[in-house]
Amino acid sequence: MENQVDKADKYIKDMVQALLSVDKMKAKETLAQAREAYQPVEVVEKVIVPSLEQIGEGWRIDKVSLSQVYMSGKICNEILQDIIPRDCIIRERQLTIAIATLEDFHTLGKQIVKGFLHAAGYEIVDYGNGLSVDSLTEHIIKDKIDVLLISVLMLPSALSIKELRKRLKERQAAVTIVVGGAPFNFDDKLYKEVEADYMGKTVSDAINIIHAIETDRGV
Repeated sequence: MENQVDKADKYIKDMVQALLSVDKMKAKETLAQAREAYQPVEVVEKVIVPSLEQIGEGWRIDKVSLSQVYMSGKICNEILQDIIPRDCIIRERQLTIAIATLEDFHTLGKQIVKGFLHAAGYEIVDYGNGLSVDSLTEHIIKDKIDVLLISVLMLPSALSIKELRKRLKERQAAVTIVVGGAPFNFDDKLYKEVEADYMGKTVSDAINIIHAIETDRGV
């Protein structure tokens, strides 16, 4: 009988093939099969993320084209709504939480985290993609944000978070910064270097971190 590891490997293999072939229908079928074995958040963490990581590694060693990487992310972004639970009960008491990508224009990681946090009952202010440090600082001050979730794809964007922290300190904004994305996955100490408060690698991490912040703040 196939064990869970074997199942995950098969789903990843099928998903990678579908994405590289730009076969959206096959990708949706693979995720539908995975949903019979896993909870929605597990589908993301056990199938989608590893599949995209394999494709990213293929690009790094020149076995996958940049256009294939782009289309793989685009397809996953489009079919994400098939995975994220739609029914949720908004919490009565919660912190003011915002999410954004800093200087980057990728959306998948942000959409995944935002979707599952919403499903867990959190209202999330979405500032969009490609924001500058100046723009994001002004948004945070204006909206009196308690927790800021930042997703980045490239190292220069990750390093910009330190400047964001500096600007927020100058404005005396007590914001808890939570970061995630490829640079932080490669270097698990980087988040401290850029003066973020927390770093998460998975959707589950993001939810657990928000719970921890709520506990610390007595919410």
